[in-house]
Amino acid sequence: MMLRQSRKVSKIVQRAMSSMPAFAEEVASEAKKTSTRAPFSYEPPGRNHLFVPGPVNIHDNVLRAMHVGGQNHRDAWFPEFYKTCLEESKMIFGTTKGTPIFWPGTGTGGWEAALTNTLSPGDKVVTFRYGLFSHLWIDMMQRLGLDVEVIDCRWGDGADEERLAEVLKADTEKKIKAVCVVHNETTTGVTSDIGHVRTTMNEFSHPAMLLVDGVSSIGALDFKFDEWGVDVAVTGSQKALSLPTGLAVVCASEKAIAASKTATSKRVYFDFADMLRTNPSGNVPYTPELQMLYGLRESLKMLREEGMENVVARHHRLAEGTRRAVAGWGLETLCKNPRWYSDSLTVIETPEGIDSQKIVDIAYAKYNMSLGIGLDRVKGKVFRIGHLGNMDEIMLSGALSGVELAMKDAGVPITLGSGVSKAMEYWSETMEVIPTREHLVQEA
Repeated sequence: MMLRQSRKVSKIVQRAMSSMPAFAEEVASEAKKTSTRAPFSYEPPGRNHLFVPGPVNIHDNVLRAMHVGGQNHRDAWFPEFYKTCLEESKMIFGTTKGTPIFWPGTGTGGWEAALTNTLSPGDKVVTFRYGLFSHLWIDMMQRLGLDVEVIDCRWGDGADEERLAEVLKADTEKKIKAVCVVHNETTTGVTSDIGHVRTTMNEFSHPAMLLVDGVSSIGALDFKFDEWGVDVAVTGSQKALSLPTGLAVVCASEKAIAASKTATSKRVYFDFADMLRTNPSGNVPYTPELQMLYGLRESLKMLREEGMENVVARHHRLAEGTRRAVAGWGLETLCKNPRWYSDSLTVIETPEGIDSQKIVDIAYAKYNMSLGIGLDRVKGKVFRIGHLGNMDEIMLSGALSGVELAMKDAGVPITLGSGVSKAMEYWSETMEVIPTREHLVQEA
């Protein structure tokens, strides 16, 4: 009996062994198929880890709020809904006096609205260039026919108020119609001091309007539209508001609205007048982005529940932890002056001989993580970690770990854990218990 069972087992083993070459051939065949697939056709397990300074991670609550079917914005429910969205958005600008206006579009559309509604071809404006986005705004100004005086600054510095003072002092005839500033330059990781810019303008009693690109700052960093005397501020939905791309959010002062009545720059879609005629009654001159508005309402609700002071503090905490990680790696940020450090993103210089694009490519190819590339003048010299919007310390800890892995693979001489540990030590000391969960950690 035992002999027959032994022979049976032996035959089974032999059959299994004889099938192994065929199995190996199947595996090799599948591997060959995988290697010939179209680029980016394979979706790995887990998720894409998004750490660019926009678009940003979208909260599940916002995604659910946007998951609605088509609706008619001419039905009776819409006016109150729209007026609520407009009124609530004042919170992120820090205003009670400004007038918010929404357009289906992007921050670039907001730029154009700010310029064309307040200025006329030939008007003189002064602005700063310290990164790609400030440069692109200058390009728009010039193409719109404005007379642009550019104050060029080092890429890594912010708006130089002393040089602005020199320009304003020389403008004895008060010909300058606007001072234009990019608040947070995402090319370089720099946040300019808008309050100081306004103080400089006031020192010379200058009547110029103050136009601010707050695309990657408003909703994340401290912004005081009324206190700073801002005349037009612009942001976009895909940044700190943590929505998909597609909504330009603008706020205009009474002075800017008055200027729009005499400005002769050509405009149609971005005309303040059409919005100001329809918005007070809760209507719009053309089809709105309803799904985006549902998402905006939810995003604003979440920001209000957190409290804007806490939102600003959270962004500072995330940024400071990241800067400590950079120091732990033995690297430096592109911004050298702490007064201009950005709390929306961190821009890191790579060592001599290391192309930063290689780090970004490895991060995406191997670790499914998206980092910001170096742009224009700093291409290949820096990479960018975005930490604005829907972000917390645990998410960012994962990003810093991924950055370490990608840098090591790219040949950067670092010790794994040397940076993320510094960030975690800082966050361990500064994080507080989530509101409404305090009872879980209270001592008996």
